[in-house]
Amino acid sequence: MVLYLLDYGAGNVQSLANTLKKLGHEFEWISSPADFHKATSLIFPGVGAFGSAIDGLISRGLYEPLREYIASGKPYFGICIGMQVLFRSSLESSSSKGLGIIPSDIGLFSNADKSVPHMGWNSVEFLDPEEKAHEGLRPDASYYFVHSFRAAYEWDRPEVAQWAHSTTQYGREIFLATVRKGNVFACQFHPEKSGQAGLRVLDAWLRESESERASSPPSPRVARLPKPNDGFTKRVIACMDVRSNDDGDLVVTKGDQYDVRERTTANGVQAEAAGAVRNLGKPVALAARIDRDGTGLGYDLELISLVRRSVRIPVVASSGAGRKEHFVEVFEKTGVEAALAAGIFHRREVSIQEVKEALAAAKINVRTA
Repeated sequence: MVLYLLDYGAGNVQSLANTLKKLGHEFEWISSPADFHKATSLIFPGVGAFGSAIDGLISRGLYEPLREYIASGKPYFGICIGMQVLFRSSLESSSSKGLGIIPSDIGLFSNADKSVPHMGWNSVEFLDPEEKAHEGLRPDASYYFVHSFRAAYEWDRPEVAQWAHSTTQYGREIFLATVRKGNVFACQFHPEKSGQAGLRVLDAWLRESESERASSPPSPRVARLPKPNDGFTKRVIACMDVRSNDDGDLVVTKGDQYDVRERTTANGVQAEAAGAVRNLGKPVALAARIDRDGTGLGYDLELISLVRRSVRIPVVASSGAGRKEHFVEVFEKTGVEAALAAGIFHRREVSIQEVKEALAAAKINVRTA
């Protein structure tokens, strides 16, 4: 196998490269149209916007060579935008023409009943539960999504439905989580950001023989209606409040005071404030009442509910958590996507795992592993 990765110039593809190295797979980068002829397998780790991806392919002379590569029957794995470019067009950039491999168009999530973007962990459901070749996917696992635009599952259009491999429900909308037909496999989620579940997907595809990867049969057409609840998981966030002390050290202000640039965990991993929280570049609202912070009285449900009703982006509840039951309460009564706490975790009054177990016991979707 001669594996190549396609970077159209968006950057931020190093995480996938690092993941492949971790799994023990060697690869090269597509740097010119001629490289497509050398590749026997190709991964398109798409990040960014639909229009930027298409423009990047065209400006580098890679658009037609990519179409020809896919048409040749050699294995192709698209991720996120690498899946969406397979379609004819996207509302994200109506003037940009997709590859047109899949005869349908990418639409925008409705924010009538949920926050947009769809950002977080969700489950997948196969079209054929008896099928054995699931490309490492598991229906009991969760995968990391971050997108505002999606490919709807059009089961009543045979020419589109035959591409559907698995679906995901967000709110009342059912969209394509993975597509698979012939030599093409692609996923809307980011396997490189999905922990062990995502590593299984990448590794399973790469460990198949290239002949197996190039001959996937179409999936059956299955009518699928929205379920009462989707598989979107709630998130528990451990917050680190930091200030400078008289010696110029950055110290945590709750629990034991320690220099966050020197503190190490039990397994020797350095706790760095700068890397503790990563902004993925998507809008998120923080609902916090500062005078409730540290009281342990529970979240301000009235304020948080007001924020949740006022915006159509993911909301993080903050300030006031004192017991694991407070997390259950804020998710059940406000509908926020995430809840944040600091002191109770730093003081080890309750662990994140205990909070997750309480949420699971209350039938609230959460990743417990």
